[in-house]
Amino acid sequence: MATATAFAAQVLRGRWFMAYGSFLIMSAAGATYIFAIYSKDIKSTLGYTQEQLNTVGFFKDVGANVGIHAGLIAELAPPWLVLAVGAAMNLGGYLMLYLSVTGRVRPAPPLWLVCLYIAVGANSQAFANTGALVNCVKNFPESRGVMLGLLKGFVGLSGAVFTQLYLAFYGPGGGGDTRPLILLVGWLPAAVSVAFLGTIRIIRAPRSPVAVRREYRAFCTFLYLSLALAAYLLVAIVLQKRFHFTRAEYGVSAAVVLSMLLLPGFATVLREEAALSKNTPDEAQAESSPELSPEVTVDAKQPPAPPPATSMAGQRLLISLRPPPLGEDYTILQALVSVDMLLLFTATVFGVGGTLTAINNMGQIGESLGYPRRSVATFVSLISIWNYLGRVTAGFASEALLSQHRLPRPLILAGVLLLTVPGHLLIAFGVPGSLYVASVVIGFCFGGAQPLILACVSELFGLRYYSTLYNFCGTASPLASYVLNVRVAGRMYDREAARQGKGVTCIGVRCYRESFLVITAVTVAAAAVTLALAWRTREFYAGDIYAKFKAGRTCSGGGGANAIAGEG
Repeated sequence: MATATAFAAQVLRGRWFMAYGSFLIMSAAGATYIFAIYSKDIKSTLGYTQEQLNTVGFFKDVGANVGIHAGLIAELAPPWLVLAVGAAMNLGGYLMLYLSVTGRVRPAPPLWLVCLYIAVGANSQAFANTGALVNCVKNFPESRGVMLGLLKGFVGLSGAVFTQLYLAFYGPGGGGDTRPLILLVGWLPAAVSVAFLGTIRIIRAPRSPVAVRREYRAFCTFLYLSLALAAYLLVAIVLQKRFHFTRAEYGVSAAVVLSMLLLPGFATVLREEAALSKNTPDEAQAESSPELSPEVTVDAKQPPAPPPATSMAGQRLLISLRPPPLGEDYTILQALVSVDMLLLFTATVFGVGGTLTAINNMGQIGESLGYPRRSVATFVSLISIWNYLGRVTAGFASEALLSQHRLPRPLILAGVLLLTVPGHLLIAFGVPGSLYVASVVIGFCFGGAQPLILACVSELFGLRYYSTLYNFCGTASPLASYVLNVRVAGRMYDREAARQGKGVTCIGVRCYRESFLVITAVTVAAAAVTLALAWRTREFYAGDIYAKFKAGRTCSGGGGANAIAGEG
């Protein structure tokens, strides 16, 4: 009995249950990607034009991606507080949006207030990412590409998971009133975050070489489980489109999704913790101990001596801005003013921004090209599943290419951005039936870019201030959303609708042709910028970028009180 109790405590406090909890939080943190499903009801209920609806979508992207404040809070506060704040914001923001769209708030709120509601609700995603994703990267620093691929992959799958749960809980069996979906994305992510408040934390206990070697095998298990879930969702989508499902059948499908999401992953946690307890009991005890050892950074450079008191302020500023070698821990200011960050930020704005515009407008794109409304949910689910596949593929493949062939991650990112061009052109020219293919291409490329960008940030600028720098890179998405979604796609759509004289609805290929030709051009330019970054960092990626973490394991000797190198 005592042994079982000790093992249960080890599991609940261990590194793998922390990763499992992070996967579940991420699987509920992608509500912003299903905006296209319920955006039509926001537009019709509140009487918005397309530009006004795109403005709501822009503030949704602002909330989801502007998380610098979440990063700064995470530098000072424990992860549970970051997750709790995010859960409260998610529930409050989406609940107020739901009450507004269903007419329970009278008079109808003005546009700025609706934008505020959705921004607050979506901003919870930044807190979830900061609380769960950043700490996972710090707990598994040598597998960051794989970890980022899996975590971001579960975010990508969440759109399809939410669709299945919505159809089971509220759906009338084939599209209709999507306003209850807003309520679902309000309470469910908040509940999942609250459930794992005590689980998500940085575990600084050192790992033995045996445990590190087992990591990749465990991550592959999580990959296979998520692939099985994605395959089931894809089959379910095809069957639900081909046949008419009853409410009970949607319920059975949702139960299968939840079972595949929860049970096999927990079984993997039990397997890994049992192996850890059997092979390295001291390490298992160190991980499950609530008393975390003080942090030690191995091979850290000694801080430069302060300049003489007689130095001028300008000289001190220049010294503080002088960056360390790539891969060392940059300060926040050093990273923000670096040329490499500028190139990465620019590529994110104009490369990822185009795919984000397509995802946000998928409902209106389908409507303008004559697809039935029921197909919009299919497009969103396809984007979600291929978004997931893009993320896990980019995470695992880029890690393999980097470790075996020293291929720079920015070079892989440039290839992913160029792959989005055919998807944008299919939308621009409105080839009959091609929106299904475009959904696959755009979903895959949008997903593939995410872990590559985040891995580049951690590799080039270090992990010490990763919470803040990760969230700074996220601000590129709302900037892109405003420029490409609101000012380009929204305005051109309304102009064509006015020319047709059909009110706020536009029908035909011309509704999005010009805007997506512009998006295609800026995507190619973003790929060129990313190639410049790959050229600048080629020597860095030619070496062993994980050398200092391996040195940290050697110094710790597989046990003791030293922390994992580089955690901060």
